[in-house]
Amino acid sequence: MRNSSPLLRSGLTVAAAAALPLALAAVPAAAGPGISVSTTGSTVSVTTSACTQINGSWGTASLLTSSQGSFAQGRQVTLSGTSTSQSAAWSNVSAGTFTVIVICSDGTTAGTQSVVVTPAPSPTRSPSPSASPSRGVMGGAGGTARDYGTVTLVAGGTLVGIGLLATGWYLRRRNRPYRL
Repeated sequence: MRNSSPLLRSGLTVAAAAALPLALAAVPAAAGPGISVSTTGSTVSVTTSACTQINGSWGTASLLTSSQGSFAQGRQVTLSGTSTSQSAAWSNVSAGTFTVIVICSDGTTAGTQSVVVTPAPSPTRSPSPSASPSRGVMGGAGGTARDYGTVTLVAGGTLVGIGLLATGWYLRRRNRPYRL
């Protein structure tokens, strides 16, 4: 008579391993509405739905560099929008890392987020007819992007060989559990 408990245990393990990513994905990443920051070229924009209008004002947003420590030191912009979405934008922002802070008109912080502004790409020129790749087209199976050294190739071959041997040993042992 065969004992099926190892098969049952391995089945439960596989089921638990498959359910783990689903359980982790179901957890919300952040609580509350927060803010959403985006960049387009040298323009940084922020949107939120967390603020309420008080005395005709939604609040302010500030763009801080890493050397600026407080909300008042950054480039401040007044939020504009509707009851469902408020936004602000800064143009001609230089390249670098910035922090965006949104303070609602009631004094609460809607959110804080870092953003990286990259310089706008320079206009592209069409290549001259005489320009050609120095090594030609590197087509083929593997090695198309980089020329790997002997040590890297030997290490990779060794890992593949060990994997094949381990697979063969496991399958052989699975068929005859009383042998090594």
